[in-house]
Amino acid sequence: MSPDWIVPDWPAPARVRALATTRAGGVSAPPYDGFNLATHVGDEPAAVIENRRRLRSALPAEPLWLTQVHGTRVVSAEASGSGSEADACVARSPGRVCAVQSADCLPVLFADLAGTAVAAAHAGWRGLAAGVLERTAAAMAVAPKELIAWLGPAIGPAAFEVGAEVREIFCAADPAAAGAFAANERGRWQCDLAALARLRLARAGVTRVFGGGWCTYSDPLRFYSYRRDGVTGRMASLIWLV
Repeated sequence: MSPDWIVPDWPAPARVRALATTRAGGVSAPPYDGFNLATHVGDEPAAVIENRRRLRSALPAEPLWLTQVHGTRVVSAEASGSGSEADACVARSPGRVCAVQSADCLPVLFADLAGTAVAAAHAGWRGLAAGVLERTAAAMAVAPKELIAWLGPAIGPAAFEVGAEVREIFCAADPAAAGAFAANERGRWQCDLAALARLRLARAGVTRVFGGGWCTYSDPLRFYSYRRDGVTGRMASLIWLV
């Protein structure tokens, strides 16, 4: 495993394994340098194949690569094939690897305390507002108090500027969401995705939430950022049972 990949620091059961990749350890050329895992961003296919081969060496099986659409569909890693259009997946069998790709959106990993189910969700602001985290937690089919969640690298509030319409969507659903927005001098709002995710998870009964704090936009050497670079690669956050 690359020493720069992130291993979640959370109280997951012994059966749970998880990691989040960074730009380190790959062969992609600029502007995708170096460990791009996405096939849809314009990178050389051979480079992506090699990067995925290197990732695969740290995993029990090929991940379930989703076609992400900023929605709320959750699929089963056991019953679905790669390319499924969804933004989250759940696994209950050993060796089934859930994965989501990101380059500013928030990846969220889930596990139940009994070590019987894991999940990965892709949560940009649209997915968060539509309920992708609540849908993922529900799909795990265990009591929310038995779940833990981990927030991976995403664009931080200092870099994520949105319009008033985004703030209104969240505040209309929950007035407490106002605390995740700060007005700036341009008449717009700085948005804290991680804070919104924690609020959404808490409302769904998932209160044991870990991770967060990495800003993809402000660390170009370590992370891809779509908002910063436009043409760029994608990282992956992955979780499975052993």
